[in-house]
Amino acid sequence: MKKTITLLTLTLILLSCSERTKTNSEKTTITKIPIQEKITKKFINQSLPTIGILIFEGVIINEVVAPLDVFSNPTIDNKNLFNVITIAKENKTYNSAHGLKIIPDFVIEDIPELKVLVVPSSYNPTDQTSDEKLVNFVKEQNKSTDYIASHCAGAFLIGASGIANNKKIVTYVTGGKSLKENYPNLQVVDDNKISVIQDGKFISSNGSLVSYIASFDLLEKLTSTEHRKFVETSILFDRIKK
Repeated sequence: MKKTITLLTLTLILLSCSERTKTNSEKTTITKIPIQEKITKKFINQSLPTIGILIFEGVIINEVVAPLDVFSNPTIDNKNLFNVITIAKENKTYNSAHGLKIIPDFVIEDIPELKVLVVPSSYNPTDQTSDEKLVNFVKEQNKSTDYIASHCAGAFLIGASGIANNKKIVTYVTGGKSLKENYPNLQVVDDNKISVIQDGKFISSNGSLVSYIASFDLLEKLTSTEHRKFVETSILFDRIKK
């Protein structure tokens, strides 16, 4: 009799657990939200000029971080001087050349007015120069920006756009010959001797960590020598130079 009662009790418990599992399963609904719907636009302070950094698949991360780092730092009074945003063709996650994932703040069709456009590079610049949408975007931004900065092989995208014809420009070390062959209208300078050069609204560099020097040069033009020195000290860049 006791065995019968015990078996009956176990059966009821198992049935109860089964029903709970079934009920919980019915109540639990997993909704997959596309990543595009999770991305929210970065807040823009309309009273501040905006620095836009172009990103794409395989972008070299130093050339994104350098302008982001330099222009995002506040003044000695802790006041921001710029909006700094990342821009891409699509609202998706991009992989940098070294695997860091980046989600852009804006897509190129819907960006605020830019004071500066920064064009970094990748190890396959043909991917960018053959992209009509990117080339046209750079052309359009040239009409309204005060400055356009390119780093490393970003100079090839500048060349493809035709906006810097007859202007001095530098690219990555050993890349000058290829840049000149592909875009003969550019005044390509010796990348073995020159790290950063400015010609009018265009500023270009060898890229990688040299992007910091170019970014600081541009920061000084847009603010002051004092602010440049303050930011250099804030991020300990002054110690690297010693």
